[in-house]
Amino acid sequence: MGRIVALGELVRIQGFGLAGVLTVPAETPAAVRTAWADLTADVAAVILTPAAAVAVDVETVHSDRLVVVLP
Repeated sequence: MGRIVALGELVRIQGFGLAGVLTVPAETPAAVRTAWADLTADVAAVILTPAAAVAVDVETVHSDRLVVVLP
């Protein structure tokens, strides 16, 4: 079973940790891109904050993972 990761600004993702989601705080676009590139193969789904989605350019990125952007 794959892991779920929440990636983005800490204040927006920290609550997901209570549900067992791995939180990866990244406050700058560069930090988001680095964290995205460092995701391991066992990550099945990624929850992104809106700012993180822009940094990753989620509309054009191709991924085998399920990607969800927070409202």
